[in-house]
Amino acid sequence: MNSKKVFALLLALITFSAGLLRFNSEYTYRILDHTTEINRKQRQILKMREAGLLENQQMYIGADMNVIADMQKSNTDSKFGYLMRHPTQNNQVGKFASEFVIHDAKFQVTGTLTPWITMYFHAVYNPEQSFGSGTITDVERNQLSLQRGYVLLGDLSRFPIYGSIGKMAIPFGLTDTVNPFTASTVWHAFGGLAYGGLIGYDKGGLNLSFMAIQGGAQFRAANSGDDIPDDVANFTINGSYEFAITETATLLIGGGYIDGSAYCQPFSVTHFNGSDGFNNPAWDAYAVLNWGRFTLMAEFAETTEVWPGTHNPNPPLDVFKAHKVSSFDIGIKYLVPIDFLAKDLGVSVDFSQFTAGPSGSPWKDQKQFTVGLDMFWNNNAKFFAEYIRIEGYVPLNFISGPDPFDPSKALGTTPSDSNATSDVFIIGIRVAI
Repeated sequence: MNSKKVFALLLALITFSAGLLRFNSEYTYRILDHTTEINRKQRQILKMREAGLLENQQMYIGADMNVIADMQKSNTDSKFGYLMRHPTQNNQVGKFASEFVIHDAKFQVTGTLTPWITMYFHAVYNPEQSFGSGTITDVERNQLSLQRGYVLLGDLSRFPIYGSIGKMAIPFGLTDTVNPFTASTVWHAFGGLAYGGLIGYDKGGLNLSFMAIQGGAQFRAANSGDDIPDDVANFTINGSYEFAITETATLLIGGGYIDGSAYCQPFSVTHFNGSDGFNNPAWDAYAVLNWGRFTLMAEFAETTEVWPGTHNPNPPLDVFKAHKVSSFDIGIKYLVPIDFLAKDLGVSVDFSQFTAGPSGSPWKDQKQFTVGLDMFWNNNAKFFAEYIRIEGYVPLNFISGPDPFDPSKALGTTPSDSNATSDVFIIGIRVAI
């Protein structure tokens, strides 16, 4: 094929695509938002299609980015507990750290193939939360990966049942936050991502979902106890009901169950290891009150069994018995009108806690207190600032020992430290197109 024919073919493809490609910055912002409707994105897509915000037989593409500047201070050498960056001594050394960085950048594609078939995927670049080795400039941490992707079947304007197959957030609990940027410890502990198939129901304020999950250790927060994810061996159910209390107030209440949480591994705990066939289910309950400019959010999640890996059988740590894993979150947000800007300033206060050990153990809990400010300049650009106080340093990897950074490599050591504290100041911008 000569160059003229190639050019003509490319021109024809561009002309054809111009009638199909669309940008919707409001949709991109909402679908890629990591603070709201985290595990209900399929429902979000269908609701936007039902409202006519996504046209049929189109391809919507978009991207978003979180850029931040932060300062972090710890009272303990090289132990920073802030969870929006993996807490490891490979990344932060000493008692003070500061950054000007890309926290994450995402690219999404949404195809509305028919009125009832939608294709969705997004890729993410997130060196601060990557499981790659080394520092945030290491090549292994600077990779682009497909974080979520599925084919979604459903048309809520005609039928209340929908379904999806692929890689998706596990519908367990709420895991949202009132914070402008920082996720709660409930999300960090129980917010799942896995391969599977989902069936949902949405009508009249009632939303129900069931997801069959691939077995083994999944991408995060799910592990059926199998060593290899070669069977559909896990599942979750979730349900919520939203109703009006007054003309200006609504209440959402809900709960969930997962048959295989991540907390099933024996000592010593390392990410994605199997658990010799042991399953540790978990349950969750949550509520969200929206009353005009005011939002109140609360959630609690807990495993039904103790996590075997939280018992270190080696002295002197062998005195601490294995413990259940739980996390709770309570947050308040109020929108303050700023008249001279004709905009609202979001003011939020949030407290969440992750608990994994008995009283006195170095890995007993990690508390997170957050005060946030945020302002939307338009529907696809948000400025935010946060102060975060973290008490306790409890990394899930080697939670009860041994400490991988201890020179002695003794089995009776742990990286966890209940006396470690961190103070974090963040300013940032989130934009989407």
